[in-house]
Amino acid sequence: MTPMNHVEASETQPSVSGKAFRERTGWLQIGLVAALICALYYDILGRLVLEWWNNPNFSHGFLVPLFSAFLVWQNRKRIWVLDRKPTWFGIVVVAGAMATLIVGELGAEFFLSRVSLLFLLAGLVLSFLGWRHFRAMLFAWAFLFFMVPIPVIIFNQIAFPLQFMAAKLASSLLTLWGIPVLREGNILVLPTLTLEVAEACSGIRSLMSLGALAVIYGYFLEKRTIPRVLLGLSAIPVAIAANALRIMGTGMLGYYWNPDKAEGFFHEFSGWVIFVASLLLLFAIHAVIRRVWKMATSAWRAKA
Repeated sequence: MTPMNHVEASETQPSVSGKAFRERTGWLQIGLVAALICALYYDILGRLVLEWWNNPNFSHGFLVPLFSAFLVWQNRKRIWVLDRKPTWFGIVVVAGAMATLIVGELGAEFFLSRVSLLFLLAGLVLSFLGWRHFRAMLFAWAFLFFMVPIPVIIFNQIAFPLQFMAAKLASSLLTLWGIPVLREGNILVLPTLTLEVAEACSGIRSLMSLGALAVIYGYFLEKRTIPRVLLGLSAIPVAIAANALRIMGTGMLGYYWNPDKAEGFFHEFSGWVIFVASLLLLFAIHAVIRRVWKMATSAWRAKA
């Protein structure tokens, strides 16, 4: 009996040691890859964090990687049991990410340099784990694009039309309220003051923040894909309407009270009030979407 037990122990020991060795090797590979990424993107990530801190348009960037990490952690058990089938296509994605990084650094284009990190992460997942793991983490990976500030040329193309839309809507609301106003482009001329709808007042700041929050809100409180998409898209008209209301409130404050009171503390404070109102409006839109979706589903089932 003793020799048999010795044989059984010797047969099982290699498999246990082999598994532990593979786990240690896997963690070592992850550590080496993480160290290389930090070495490559140290300056890029540092400038990105500074932009989140200094630019109010992208202050939501701090929340984005935390939410993506939470998504991966929440689904870790489902991801862990998937079969690992690495693909050579991941090497192609990694090479493309490195080429994008080089072009971005040589051309001083921060957007390309930052986006290259996201494609590098995608390539590494494909190279080490495979398509199944990437599909399981696709939403968390795609959400990371919210943390990358869009290029200035695209930012201006979005902000400029929003300025005119906000000014036009605010002018119409003030007229309906009975306040005489003359609009010249993005300039609102009232009897007691003149308001300029600048880039900061275009609504793009609230649009980006609301868009990210709408995606997070939809993920937690909505399980169906189409309502989630509709909820995310609803952030666009909500941001435009909310910003127009803020401009209207500023005009009313200057017209009825004091032009000097329309700026400074009250102007900044109104931004927070309008943002909270935007969130409440987003919740209301979600309730309407759910009700309409339920009615449409019931009608479809009745016909079927």
